[in-house]
Amino acid sequence: MPLKGPACCSGLMLVAALTAFGCKPAKAIAKKSGTVSTDLDWRRVATPADRSRLRSWRGAWIDALAKVRAAGLIAPIDADPLLFDPDRALPDAVPPPGTYRCSVTKLGAHGTAMRDLTMYPPVDCRVDRDGGQVRLSKVGGGQRPVGVLFDDSSSRAVFLGTMLFGDEHRPLAYGRDGTRDLAGYVERIGVRRWRLVLPSPRFESVLDVVEIVPAE
Repeated sequence: MPLKGPACCSGLMLVAALTAFGCKPAKAIAKKSGTVSTDLDWRRVATPADRSRLRSWRGAWIDALAKVRAAGLIAPIDADPLLFDPDRALPDAVPPPGTYRCSVTKLGAHGTAMRDLTMYPPVDCRVDRDGGQVRLSKVGGGQRPVGVLFDDSSSRAVFLGTMLFGDEHRPLAYGRDGTRDLAGYVERIGVRRWRLVLPSPRFESVLDVVEIVPAE
């Protein structure tokens, strides 16, 4: 049974006040406080809008790159083909638990406030595992995605989460505010190098690509 929106949610809370997922009709039932069943299927959790965004990921890549190229800003993208190749996906998609450095690149302006290519310096992020649940959280920066990774295939994991802004400490539950919800894919693109791809975020850009590498 697909989700009908946040009203159906039973409040399966993530550890460290990240996000809440799931509904009682689905297989995902909280085994105990702070955990989610390992048989949770992301398709039962994602909102209809986010399932649509995930299905349309390739179109977002193409549109974003076209905007960057038309603006004459394609050189940094061409200089890092592994990070910006939409079809680059190696086995072992989920980064092991630990501390990482995350660098956000926003491609294709959505609105007039952004350039068609904006590259931010790396900030701290973390991958944590609690039982069968893997959480990815960006620790630094003014915009901080937090969420859960779900198995999808050997070369791809699905990220569902929400966005923290500024000095906020507690994110909203996933599905409660569509402007905060995030959906994307995590892929390994090299030796100890991953990326989070967020197609069609609500603000600023057509596509976000977050490089994830271990902290030194």
